[in-house]
Amino acid sequence: MTQEPTSLLPVWARAPTRRPKTTRRHPLHLHEAAMEEEGADHRPPSSSSGGRGFLSGLCAAALRRKPISAHAAHAASGEGLVRQLGVFELVLLGIGASIGAGIFVVTGTVARDAGPGVTISFVLAGAACVLNALCYAELASRFPAVVGGAYLYTYAAFNELTAFLVFTQLMLDYHIGAASIARSLASYFVQFLELIPFLKGHIPTWIGHGEEFFGGVVSVNILAPILLIILTTILCYGVKESSAVNTFMTTLKIVIVIVVVFAGVFEVDVSNWSPFMPNGFKSVVTGATVVFFAYVGFDAVANSAEEAKKPQRDLPIGILGSLLACVLLYVAVCLVITGMVPYTLLGEDAPLAEAFAAKGLKFVTVLISIGAVAGLTTTLLVGLYVQSRLYLGLGRDGLLPSIFAKVHPTRHTPLHSQIWVGCVAAVLAGLFNVHELSHILSVGTLTGYSVVSACVITLRWNDKTTSCRSLGNMSIWQEGVLCLVIIALCGFVAGMCYRFSYAIAFMIIALLIAVAAGFALQFRQVYVDPPGFSCPGVPIVPMVSVFFNMLLFAQLHEEAWYRFVILSLLAVGVYAGYGQYHAVPSSSDHPHPAVAYHGIPSEAP
Repeated sequence: MTQEPTSLLPVWARAPTRRPKTTRRHPLHLHEAAMEEEGADHRPPSSSSGGRGFLSGLCAAALRRKPISAHAAHAASGEGLVRQLGVFELVLLGIGASIGAGIFVVTGTVARDAGPGVTISFVLAGAACVLNALCYAELASRFPAVVGGAYLYTYAAFNELTAFLVFTQLMLDYHIGAASIARSLASYFVQFLELIPFLKGHIPTWIGHGEEFFGGVVSVNILAPILLIILTTILCYGVKESSAVNTFMTTLKIVIVIVVVFAGVFEVDVSNWSPFMPNGFKSVVTGATVVFFAYVGFDAVANSAEEAKKPQRDLPIGILGSLLACVLLYVAVCLVITGMVPYTLLGEDAPLAEAFAAKGLKFVTVLISIGAVAGLTTTLLVGLYVQSRLYLGLGRDGLLPSIFAKVHPTRHTPLHSQIWVGCVAAVLAGLFNVHELSHILSVGTLTGYSVVSACVITLRWNDKTTSCRSLGNMSIWQEGVLCLVIIALCGFVAGMCYRFSYAIAFMIIALLIAVAAGFALQFRQVYVDPPGFSCPGVPIVPMVSVFFNMLLFAQLHEEAWYRFVILSLLAVGVYAGYGQYHAVPSSSDHPHPAVAYHGIPSEAP
């Protein structure tokens, strides 16, 4: 039936009432089928939606959840993404996204405060990231044939509005981060060129370093947009080509790090490791909160679900394998740099390069410069790749204009989404000093990690118990979500107590309340094991992950908190004005023509 083009009702409300078709569900998605039935409780019947007020309609739309139909993964018609990434490419994708130039800088700068104990800082931060990685690995295995990552998992586990909020927080981090990395890459590239004698000191600042105008409001950088255009072109050309570039650059980066480590081993003086924690264990913990973000990037693997050859097997391996490789590389560099030079003599801007220069190994500094360029290139390349896949997911679901859902018929890449993210990053990098905004980043990352960990718990709940009543009018499902919120708030409060050195009693109280909520989740909910990879220790591991992520959230700059609130309010406004009317939450009732999967392996659902 033809829809009225001027109707202001949501898509699901405009559809005529009809009896749903009976479809055969794959065993992998029996849980999702039950979830769809529960999500129907949030959808008002279309016959009564005409008289519903704006706020009630908004609330009803915001509570919709996305059922992931089994047959969507087996669609074989239309144009879509193509499966070309093996487990090796996925591991390198995660490493390429995680390790940039920071491995040559952050390791030394944190060591100036934590001393040789910075090694423990990286181990602690890596262990915390492993908790998040286990949650990502389970959900990537559970939804191996659909693009979207954290946004998709939130849409399936919670509701439409929460998924859109997660997307906006992540996307601001990605946009600003890409522009910032592009400017850093341009600066490193110019420094590398200045190693040539006749170019040293003759390259204008506006080419690579940035030249400010109008009192610093505008900072022109010509090279950064050029580099972004080149990388965007590679990504538009095809996933096979962009993966080849990432594989080469990441391999080069890893080889350089290994060479640097072996070159430094022969210059290590073990007496520099004593005392190992000169400023106490608290400085080590503080260092762990700083270096935690050095591991960010493994989640990029989850966004390549539609392009992995054997997603259900390879995605968990790619996520966990890339993270463990990063932990080993970071720890090795920490041991070398703190063993070569006393931690009190480490520089601030380029500590590793200065340490080798002090030992007379200047050729290593050249390798470090090459490694920094390669590291930033892969980080930027993967970042742009992930952004385009997120836009593709929202375009398919109707939360963004359908142009973002278009996939090139021969290149099998989301061309419009890729060009859009490249243009946004190019404008920001070319005209503004986005380094000044670095203190408001990481909000989206911690938000995504926290919500994904919570998704593992909610999707494990036995759907037969979700309709049972708990206290008063609250269902068991609602009680579980309330417990997750309490754990998150307790983590934030504990982080505030740690940050501002409040009385330890407040931190203990927050921890006890979180433990009580954890007991309620453990003993009042019924859990089922998912197919594919299973996160161990559910619900304990995801609960600890949520608590620690929110503890880190409390360590961010105050302006990052303001950014979280303001952006969330803006996102709600955009959703209220556009998203709720165009969203297509049910893939079974409203199949999108752009959703197609090529070369689905037999084990993929």
